[in-house]
Amino acid sequence: MEHASPNGAEEPGEPGMPEAPLPDAATPPAPPRAAARRVHWPVWAVVATVAGALVLGTAGGALAGLAQHTGRTAASGTAAGNGSTCDAVSVAHRILPSIVTVSTRSAQGASGVGSGEVIRADGYIVTNNHVISSALGGGSIDVTFSDGETMSAALVGRDPRSDLAVLKVEASRHLPVIALADSDRVAVGQPVVALGAPLGLSSTVTAGIVSALDRNVTVPSDGNATTVLVGAIQTDAAINPGNSGGALVDCSGRLIGVNTAIATVPNEAGQAGGGSVGIGFAVPANLTKHVTGQIIAGEPIGYAYLGLQAAPLVASSGQSVGLFVQTVTAGGPADAAGLHPGDVITHIDGERVTSLAPLNALVVQAKPGDSVRIGYVRDGATAETNLVLGVQ
Repeated sequence: MEHASPNGAEEPGEPGMPEAPLPDAATPPAPPRAAARRVHWPVWAVVATVAGALVLGTAGGALAGLAQHTGRTAASGTAAGNGSTCDAVSVAHRILPSIVTVSTRSAQGASGVGSGEVIRADGYIVTNNHVISSALGGGSIDVTFSDGETMSAALVGRDPRSDLAVLKVEASRHLPVIALADSDRVAVGQPVVALGAPLGLSSTVTAGIVSALDRNVTVPSDGNATTVLVGAIQTDAAINPGNSGGALVDCSGRLIGVNTAIATVPNEAGQAGGGSVGIGFAVPANLTKHVTGQIIAGEPIGYAYLGLQAAPLVASSGQSVGLFVQTVTAGGPADAAGLHPGDVITHIDGERVTSLAPLNALVVQAKPGDSVRIGYVRDGATAETNLVLGVQ
């Protein structure tokens, strides 16, 4: 898995930039468990930038782990009918004016194409961090609207952890803005429409459904670091390289997520395949609103810090029985709460935990200073403690 560059090679991150810190629980070493059979998972690829129509960058690399799921698979919330489809003609007519094609050029002259959408009428646009990262350090960014108008864009700020970035254009008019939905009310099975510039083909519209919710997907970030798309929305709407940063909307045309990553099937050599296989992921709109709001306000984006590394503990039955605490940072929040290596976390705020998803969600969605109740088992005895989240 990689960020596909315009010429098919791996796109470097910002020169000299430190690696983005990982969520504490995102990529731990293997915990004690029964021997597992070797499984060949699909390869996951960031829906990265490409140059020129019908030119797909060579994919490669592998996901650090299979997307984790917290169990929200039953339809709930505001599904727009069972098995129905959106009126894509109407959605396209109303929403495409707010969708832009993001064109980048690096200081070395390499070009790329991604997508974005206008979130404020005075020119603020959201896209993916990996779409614009190649333009850092002396490159340029332009955005093209559905009517063909092109404007130079400035980078307001970016967040490698959520893979989001905000651009700003100076327009002489109020720009059409995409409305944001409450992504917590998105339902499995509800129809959706994806809009963007796959393979550089501007103003492309595809349709599908929400396939699953609450996926935690590990993807590349700046340099050699990785990040976790926490609570990502999974869709079967066709998205491909170049769709990165584009919109995933409901039937009312409201943004429910920012398209960011796709799964590809590895070839015989173990390398990533081509385009969409019907498994794509979008950063939820609520997280997008939170991060972009902080970027525009010029506020630092602080993520919660747990001070521990953990991994699912799998019993001989094959079922996860909790999270095995592998390391605890001295003086960190977990240490202050009295947790020790070897403890098995079984509950967070009274909810049973069997995967890393709840811990990853805390890192991104909770605030430093929040207190969470941790239920755990030590030497066969159950206990509970309050953990006050720090800042990272």
